[in-house]
Amino acid sequence: MDLKDAGSTARFLIRDRDSKLTAAFDALMADTGLTVVATGIRMPPMNSLMERWIQTCRRELLNHTLIWNQHHLLHTLREFETHYNEHRPHRMLKQAAPLRPLPEPITAPADITQLEIHRRDRLSEILHEYRNAT
Repeated sequence: MDLKDAGSTARFLIRDRDSKLTAAFDALMADTGLTVVATGIRMPPMNSLMERWIQTCRRELLNHTLIWNQHHLLHTLREFETHYNEHRPHRMLKQAAPLRPLPEPITAPADITQLEIHRRDRLSEILHEYRNAT
């Protein structure tokens, strides 16, 4: 299976400097069209972003899902990626999603008492998205 067949638009592979990953591995990745970027020497924090994403994916999704096959896994991960980037609030972004800015705050007390919230379930009710209906 090729990365393009799976719908991937990845251009880079960031990897650590483990001795298991040889020049042959880098050549194989280059053949698939990926540019291999090695992390800095003795810089474990460079892996922290991906490790945090994987931890979040496992905790919020994969621990609650029975994966049937590769097609199901890819579909599930695409749905989670969309949810993670377009809806899920992030503390570092002041509760905004990376691809969606925060809405304007509601300051009028009368508007707060008449809120109508709609819930959208994704992936058979594993992920929930809430939006103001107005």
